Amino acid sequence: MHVVITGGAGFLGSHLCDRFLRDGHHVIAIDNLITGNIRNIHHLAGNPLFRFIHQDVTEYLYLDGPVDAVLHFASPASPVDYIQLPIQTLKVGALGTHKTLGLARAKGARYLLASTSEVYGDPLVHPQTEDYWGNVNPIGPRGVYDEAKRFAEALVMAYHRYHGVETRIVRIFNTYGERMRLDDGRVVPNFIGQALRGEPLTVYNDGKQTRSFCYVSDLVEGIVRLLDSNEHLPVNIGNPREMTIGEFATLVKQITGSMSEITFVQPQDVRIQDDPSRRRPDIGKAQRLLGWQPLVDLEEGLRLTIKYFQERVVA
Repeated sequence: MHVVITGGAGFLGSHLCDRFLRDGHHVIAIDNLITGNIRNIHHLAGNPLFRFIHQDVTEYLYLDGPVDAVLHFASPASPVDYIQLPIQTLKVGALGTHKTLGLARAKGARYLLASTSEVYGDPLVHPQTEDYWGNVNPIGPRGVYDEAKRFAEALVMAYHRYHGVETRIVRIFNTYGERMRLDDGRVVPNFIGQALRGEPLTVYNDGKQTRSFCYVSDLVEGIVRLLDSNEHLPVNIGNPREMTIGEFATLVKQITGSMSEITFVQPQDVRIQDDPSRRRPDIGKAQRLLGWQPLVDLEEGLRLTIKYFQERVVA
């Protein structure tokens, strides 16, 4: 196949590039490098099946030659990024989705949107199933990301229904692994960086809020299976193992062997407003339709991720 991956120099996008190239496909990665990093795809330089285009996908998008699949992964994805880049986040969710859907329609390509568990907001239903409509504050600081993804889902469904575009929607739950940025503000790089530097692990409030962490290789496998499926409605991909942030901090300490203390702080940060109190995917649909479930346990995934970060943390 000829596959286009927007956000191809980002954390998830670069791993998708690796997977499709490994499977023998041609890959075009598009990224404006606002939050992506060319280092994530540096190892692909010289690969005859790979091409990189430095472009903002909210602008006019034209490609020569065949395209069989378009995977739209371009977007700031951490609170640090989308609160600093609110307009860009809304534009890539709206205009970027529109431009990439137009490309898929023009080429007769299959289209996959990277959506997010954040479409559920601070959920009133637990665990979260795909038929739950969510509890989102549209005018809060996180609304620029949540609503961008909710609009993107609506636009994808409109192209599917009105134009007959073959579309897929993956709702991604907390994913971690190599190539995350240490400074992206999410809990995995935050805690690992603090532990490796011997700094206190800062847990917001009482640490009772929960998350479910999925290792990147499991996520990529789920995405590939979804792209190959016939399901056009949203599918959750994530790991249903739920734990509190306090428990997660203890686990990071244990695996790193750090002597850091765990401290509980009252955040004064706008990023914490509307932060979900609980997050756990119901993956029954992915199991039934895709034959997918996560294989990498949290401890093993963290060891691999910590090894990656150890080479990048200056003590």
